[in-house]
Amino acid sequence: MTTDFNAEKREAAAWFRSLRDQIVAAFEGLEESHADGPLSDMPPATFELRETRRHSDDGSDAGGGLMSVMRGGRVFEKVGVNVSKVYGTLGEAAQKSMAARGVPGIADDPRFWASGISLVAHMQNPHVPAVHMNTRMFWTPRAWWFGGGSDLNPCIEYQEDTAHFHATQRAYLDPHGPDHYPRLKAWADEYFYIPHRGRARGVGGIFMDDHNSGDWQADFALTRDIGRAFLPAFVPLVERRRTQDWTDKDKDTQLIHRGLYAEYNLVYDRGTKFGLATGHDANAVLMSLPPLAKWV
Repeated sequence: MTTDFNAEKREAAAWFRSLRDQIVAAFEGLEESHADGPLSDMPPATFELRETRRHSDDGSDAGGGLMSVMRGGRVFEKVGVNVSKVYGTLGEAAQKSMAARGVPGIADDPRFWASGISLVAHMQNPHVPAVHMNTRMFWTPRAWWFGGGSDLNPCIEYQEDTAHFHATQRAYLDPHGPDHYPRLKAWADEYFYIPHRGRARGVGGIFMDDHNSGDWQADFALTRDIGRAFLPAFVPLVERRRTQDWTDKDKDTQLIHRGLYAEYNLVYDRGTKFGLATGHDANAVLMSLPPLAKWV
């Protein structure tokens, strides 16, 4: 049985908030510095902030978070960077889901605590790939674990962009052991696959869930480096592609690919299902959906 892990919870929640602040600052910097190419005459966008709350069945305090969304920018059409810290008692459906995943003792003591960061960016320029990243810590009285990762979702694929994204992930994971990157890459390839379309939603990345080696500090260090890898993996791709001209056909390709992204998140994504099932703010949970999408 685990302890309450109070100090570890505080440390994890503080890290997720710190990572959020770094990413928000970097993204607003990209908006400010976009001086050339399509849409460069538009004013730069900034993040709008809104506090979110989790709704518990009995009306007790159940935590919440901070939702940060930037819309209609020169670089970002819509990007959300959310952090949360929620807690309380899991409902019956969530208990069954956790028990099915092998989490011990949920039926006997369904208390939980969870904190994390979740990010999805949909870009103005179809040549700039969309991207997703999240990391999280989950605790119950009898178990704790980390999860998350990041994956790239271009509508127009460039081999050199995919190679850079994956090489950066590997560089941050290899210090934790040479088996981590290939294992987490394979996990992402499986997790982000869309069965009814017979294809992946993007070009992959890394993903893990239910990660508990028994060494909390080692697992937290791995989780931090998954988060640290994000900006050096993604920002150079934005800088490389954001000034490219695009055609109406390129934009149409982007909107159709966004439909694929929306299908995955609404039908299969575990985080979406868990957030809605446990009473978290629906707008924050569905932040990942694109502003516009198209189906053929």
